[in-house]
Amino acid sequence: MIVCHCQSITSSDIHAAIDWMRASDPQTLITPGKVYHALGKAADCGACMPLFLSTMRQNDNLEIPMQLRTLRQRAQPRANTGERS
Repeated sequence: MIVCHCQSITSSDIHAAIDWMRASDPQTLITPGKVYHALGKAADCGACMPLFLSTMRQNDNLEIPMQLRTLRQRAQPRANTGERS
């Protein structure tokens, strides 16, 4: 199925790019921009983004690597003192 008409990207292209990225680096965070880059393309009008994201979410290899899942929980909250540095 065509997902991005501007760049002629299909759902198969998106899945293949995600699978390739995950295979080459199991710890990488996969974003739409990285998928476009892996396909040698760039986003144009952005009208496809909802379908593009939906297609990405259907791929089992999109999950966040286990060691990166708790980063927010481990981050130390910064105190807002009102001072500028």
